[in-house]
This record gives sequence, structure tokens and C-alpha cells, in this order.
Amino acid sequence: MKIYNNLSDFKKLDNAIVTIGTFDGVHFGHQKIIKQLVEKAKSDKGESVILTFFPHPRMIIDPENQDLKMINTITEKAAILKSLGVDHLIITPFTRDFSNQLPEDYIKNILVNNIGTKHIIIGYDHRFGKDRSGNLNDLKAAGLHYGFSVEEIMEQDIHDVAVSSTKIRQALLAGDVSLANDYLGYPFSIFGRVIKGDKIGRTIGFPTANIFVEETYKLIPGDGIYAVEMESEGRDQEPEALKALNPQPYKGMAYIGQRPTINGMTRNIEVNIFDFNQEIYGQDIKMNFLKFLRHDVKFTGLEALTVQLQKDKEATLAYFNG
Repeated sequence: MKIYNNLSDFKKLDNAIVTIGTFDGVHFGHQKIIKQLVEKAKSDKGESVILTFFPHPRMIIDPENQDLKMINTITEKAAILKSLGVDHLIITPFTRDFSNQLPEDYIKNILVNNIGTKHIIIGYDHRFGKDRSGNLNDLKAAGLHYGFSVEEIMEQDIHDVAVSSTKIRQALLAGDVSLANDYLGYPFSIFGRVIKGDKIGRTIGFPTANIFVEETYKLIPGDGIYAVEMESEGRDQEPEALKALNPQPYKGMAYIGQRPTINGMTRNIEVNIFDFNQEIYGQDIKMNFLKFLRHDVKFTGLEALTVQLQKDKEATLAYFNG
């Protein structure tokens, strides 16, 4: 897959099969659109193109709202799209000027003149252009004029609930990673660097790797304990992290919270990796969240915390041995 960080870097194609969207999470519904895109490109002897945006449009339109966090970083999103067989990914910088384009200008300048669209596949209720005023009917009318066809993919349901990035974010913030993973079609993960902590975990028999996530816009699940697996691949899909690990993912339990038992002041992400004692400071690891075990609790002291952590480990192992 070729990646372009600006529309000006993209060379117009003769037969572009296109879809457009932020695709945060690249969830089950998104995947249906993208698979259809790839199949259509193959059947029409064309090339599949995804036009996405960064930052997320809501971050630009409503900059005062700092609550919106992304399920994927832009790097994670690109890796997932590549795995789905997409030919071209255009990451368009989203600005106020970009958002103020009239729908007809957006279609003519970007879809037709810039990309060379011959067929466009869009999701349910897709909107575009100034004030999100462009819609399916506008695309169909423009298609008759410019010579491209339009296809709409309807909502995809799981458990009789329409999938959306918003619902996945809500599930993750509530700690419900099982539901989020059902919607995503793959395990939610975070990618970060192992940094030094205060090593309190070592003193009670549960050493942890402290994870620093560089991207401040990345969504972090709700506070609590989780069953997780670690993957030994770095930011560029190279085996830079956890080089000492087996080819199989290591299992562990992750903690997210402010460590109230020791009156912690900052929110931490820590993971106790089972059957592992290597030094991995400075390494990048990917941590897949599989199951929520319990909420964060303030204990009477380290002794009570240690007793609970042993129970947490047993619950985690029971889940994996399930």
C-alpha cells in the first residue's frame, strides 16, 4: 500500500475506486466497506483508494472540546488498512479551509481532478463539504456529469446494534473491551514505549513495565485491570520490541489508573508480563486488550494490594486457560 500525506503528492489514476472517511477504529462496519472497495477494484481492473483525514475533523471544527480521543493512531490505522489489501491511502491534513469547501468544489477538485474517481463507495449517511451539506444525492448527480458511479453500504449490525466509532469509544471508556473488540473485529490495542517507573511492583512480587503512549489523542480504556497479550513488533512493524520473547505473544495483566493505594498523582499504564524477566526499557510494545477483570480500588496498604493482585493473576490465567 502506498501512503500519501497530502493530496498534492498523489498522481491522478485512470480508474480509481474510492472511499472516503475518517475510519477511526477501522471497525466491523468500516471493514465491510473496505472489502467491497478492494473487490470492486479487482473486478474493474482499477486501483483502490482511501481518502482519510488527520486530525479528526471534530478536533478542528470544535477545538475547545478536548474530550474526543481516537481508537487508532494514524500509524495504527494505516497498518490495518494495509492488511485489508488497499492500494493507496491518502491522509489529507484536515483544516478549516478544507472543511469550508462547497460540496460541488470538493467533488470536482478532489474526487475528479485530483484522484480520477470512476466508482465511489460510501458508508451509510455519508456527508461532506461545508457544514456537511453534501450527501448521497449530490454524489449521484455529480457522477452523471463527471462519469463516475456511486454505491452506498448500509449500516452493519452486531448484536442488533448498529456499529459506530462512538459506541466503541464509549465501550472502551467504560472498560468493556470485550464489546469493543466485537465491534472492531480485532483486539483493541495500545502502542507505547517502556519507561522507568518507581519499581514498587518489584517489591511485592509483581514487577510491571510502565507504558508511555506518545500520541495524546489516543484513547486509553477506563481505569482497572485487564487481561492482555503483548506483541513483539515495533512502530514500523519491525521486531524491535521484546526481542527476547517467544514468537507467541506473551500474556499478562495490565493496570490503568492513578494507583490510589500509594496516593498516586498521575494516570499510569502498567503491565505485569507473565513468565518474563527481561529488561525492556526503551523498547516499543503493542498491548492487546482482551478482557476487563475489575475496577481500580484503593486498598488499605501494599499487603492487601498484593493479595488482590494474586487473585487478579489467577483470574487472568483462568481466562486464558478458559
